[in-house]
Amino acid sequence: MRKSEIDRQTAETKITLTLDLDGSGKSDVSTGVGFLDHMLTLFARHGRFDLEVKCDGDTYVDDHHSVEDIGICLGKAFAQALGDMRGINRYGSVILPMDETLVLCAADISGRAYLGFEADFASEKIGTFDTELVEEFFAAFVRESRVTLHIRQLAGKNSHHIAEGMFKAFARTMRTAAAIDEKFSDEIPSTKGVL
Repeated sequence: MRKSEIDRQTAETKITLTLDLDGSGKSDVSTGVGFLDHMLTLFARHGRFDLEVKCDGDTYVDDHHSVEDIGICLGKAFAQALGDMRGINRYGSVILPMDETLVLCAADISGRAYLGFEADFASEKIGTFDTELVEEFFAAFVRESRVTLHIRQLAGKNSHHIAEGMFKAFARTMRTAAAIDEKFSDEIPSTKGVL
């Protein structure tokens, strides 16, 4: 059972998160940040992960603490649910279209945290959401999950489409990388013998 539960409380946020890597795409997301709710809901659906997230954050300041801390929790949840990573594909990648937008995403569940992120958002905000927080979310995720993740905008003009394309591509990529390869289900996918 590749499931995890995270409970994180700080002076800025109180978060509970549950993740099932082998789910059906169900989600129950309430972060206090409407755009992030939308992104995490489609992340669960396109990754076929079951995800529940509740966050009570200091959004009266801005959305930064909530977005970053949810990224931290999701990263921890992935690391916990993957366990010793026995049998996983390890790698995943996709080039995903979202209307005029095209996004490349590639991941290596390597035990080494790295984010390569390239985007040119046309606006500083999507509604009330700061577009710079997209990168902050992914940076927090990779630090805690110890995943190497590359996300690049190859085309696109609409900021909503760019962000949505990134989260959908991230979902599809992580779905592939975290999936069990039945032929090698008892092997660690590394010549080192550990990830």
